[in-house]
Amino acid sequence: MTSKEFARHRKQLLSSMDPGSIAVVPTSPERQRNRDVDHPYRPDSDFFYLTGFPEPEAVAVLIPGRRVGKRQAQYILFCRERDEQMETWHGRRTGLEGARQHYGADDAFPIGDIDDILPRLMENKTRVYYAMGAHEALDNKMIGWLKEVRKKERSGIKAPIEFASLDPLVHEMRLFKSRAEISHMRRAAKVSAQAHCRAMQVCRPGMMEFQIEAELVHEFMKNGCRSAAYPAIVGGGENGCILHYTENESRLNDGDLLLIDAGAEYHNYAADITRTFPVNGVFSPEQRALYQLVLDAQKAAIAKVTPGNHWNQPHDAAVRVLTRGLIKLGLLKGPPAKLIKEGAYRRFYMHRTGHWLGMDVHDVGDYKIDGKWRLFEPGMALTVEPGLYIPEGCKGVAKKWWNIGIRIEDDVIVTRQGHEVLTTGVPKEIDEIEALMASSRAPNKRRNA
Repeated sequence: MTSKEFARHRKQLLSSMDPGSIAVVPTSPERQRNRDVDHPYRPDSDFFYLTGFPEPEAVAVLIPGRRVGKRQAQYILFCRERDEQMETWHGRRTGLEGARQHYGADDAFPIGDIDDILPRLMENKTRVYYAMGAHEALDNKMIGWLKEVRKKERSGIKAPIEFASLDPLVHEMRLFKSRAEISHMRRAAKVSAQAHCRAMQVCRPGMMEFQIEAELVHEFMKNGCRSAAYPAIVGGGENGCILHYTENESRLNDGDLLLIDAGAEYHNYAADITRTFPVNGVFSPEQRALYQLVLDAQKAAIAKVTPGNHWNQPHDAAVRVLTRGLIKLGLLKGPPAKLIKEGAYRRFYMHRTGHWLGMDVHDVGDYKIDGKWRLFEPGMALTVEPGLYIPEGCKGVAKKWWNIGIRIEDDVIVTRQGHEVLTTGVPKEIDEIEALMASSRAPNKRRNA
């Protein structure tokens, strides 16, 4: 996204802040992986949403209405200075001038000077927007800065009297995606769909789950998505019945299903796709029956994603389809309305039908307002992902259904007319999946002949 997009975010937030307030927004710290090695760095989502600044050791400060002389100076960035020696070892830094020139900061100061400068910025402010408890080291500094300002009260300088979380303001903004954000999400979805197609094409009985994961990561990185949005779930057979399975180290067996829940991240925006397909390329009758049921439930849920409908309507639609289908297959017994009211379906479908999607794979935003389910509005992004899970040993269930875990998940944007599914690039119809997998096997047969 361009610097204008981040400036627009800041302008919107500044207009929502109380007069006489100040917001302090730190980025994420670097996280150690092991001795002398850090995890690949990713900035805090709220911080990046407001600044676009990608480096660690940075704090953004927003002050509505602040002016220095004739110059507006509402956005201040504390960051690392240029350092030739450190840059030789660890890579280039933006520096103070770069923060102003490339990231739109009105003022930029060395992060090492924050103890001297920030207390002065807090003087005579009534409210401080800061997420207390999220950054322990900065929490302690914030308390120290407040004490420092209070010491000046006899000089007529007033200290802030209230701390408030910035989350409600920023997260409400993040819930509605701009054209630029949706463009990034489309890219992440397209690459993720290609990766899932690749997994279907290369999958063979006898492969290891981590080999399939490697194919996903290869496709992500080859197409400019340098990291996954979350650890991939690649669960064959019984592992597909574990909702957040990430070990990915079992062998794939002929006759089993493979459930893959994986998505790429593009410029800090996530995709989130789940597909389930047969390891050998052909669904068994039992797998086919349950898969079609989940697919029908997902289609019914997606149809409910439209402006004016509320958040829970897709889930309700999926539950109705799943419950009736489970009765038809003999896995539930009783009147549908009674079973739904009792939650009997939760034995096989124990999670919700979706979540908000954006910079975080489980993105921010309220699901209810004043105790009522939130209405869909254009620009919202969510997943739709019903499933069924029947692990081995499930009491009262015939063995033919055991070790079948199925989830089908797509990424959806609410539009003015209804919705747009971003993840249509990977098949989910039974015949389409089998055809794609069969097409990748035919050349192998000819070579082996």
